[in-house]
Amino acid sequence: MSQASTILIVDDNPMGREALEDLLYGQGYTLALAADGPEALIQAAALTPDIILLDVMMPGMDGFEVCQRLRADPHLAEVPVIMITALDDSTSRLRGLEVGADDFITKPFNRAELRARVRTITRLNRYHSLLDERAALQQAHTDLLLSYDATIEGWVYALDLRDKETEGHSQRVTEMTARLAQAAGIVDPELTHVRRGALLHDVGKLGIPDAILLKPGKLTDEEWVIMRRHPQYAYDMLAPIPFLRPALDIPFCHHEKWDGSGYPRGLAGEAIPLAARLFAAVDVWDALRSDRPYRAGWPKEKVLDYICTQAGTHFDPKAVDLFLQMIAVLP
Repeated sequence: MSQASTILIVDDNPMGREALEDLLYGQGYTLALAADGPEALIQAAALTPDIILLDVMMPGMDGFEVCQRLRADPHLAEVPVIMITALDDSTSRLRGLEVGADDFITKPFNRAELRARVRTITRLNRYHSLLDERAALQQAHTDLLLSYDATIEGWVYALDLRDKETEGHSQRVTEMTARLAQAAGIVDPELTHVRRGALLHDVGKLGIPDAILLKPGKLTDEEWVIMRRHPQYAYDMLAPIPFLRPALDIPFCHHEKWDGSGYPRGLAGEAIPLAARLFAAVDVWDALRSDRPYRAGWPKEKVLDYICTQAGTHFDPKAVDLFLQMIAVLP
């Protein structure tokens, strides 16, 4: 249930205050009263009302000055002010507009008209409040996503610090995979999940012992058994996080092969998620192009020839075709 709108009635004449109070009583509003300008400012600061019904002709501080002071207060500047006046002339109305009044009602006022105007303004207030709340929620959601993505990048940076051999690899393959995914027709929000998955593709290696991960020479069969666990480690790390669950295809499946000879589950063909099939070609491209302690990076044409020969065995042939088209237009 929405909170009742608060209306502050300001009039130095008790009969004027009572008339407005009687008119609005029972309409679902919370009513507050002020007998002069200074009291009106105190009440407004304490309540931040939804509307102020402000008499113009008051001794000492008149309604024009009250309105001007309200508009000078950042916390009250947006509160709608309806001036109620016996002055039915253009000069008074112009002065009221200049000091920030939103509307005018001339005494003696029409009861139905005043109720209608108050009702319209409270409805607009509720609408604007909903818009503000929605904008605040959207900003909070954006900030949360940025925080999550910063956390992901922190994990990848930690992996890079640990394994200098592949430093920068995750960022490079992420950009290429995103471009290839777009060529394959993948759009947001799926494209965002592809990006995150590519960035996190090797996060499971955080669970691989240094003696194996950082070994300069070839791994033994026993060590390969352990190394091949990193996709499962990635799944175990990421699956409990709802935000990252849609990004799991690449970390969990990027070592599956088109002919079913990959790991960890031996998936084949289109049983392998599309994102993982696209990523596989990019991952091998970057790995073979990069220098390693045990070999120099391969020339571009040699890597492309290798990827072509692996179409239909290691790689999805359609993914290879898209990859070759993408490489052909890259600088």
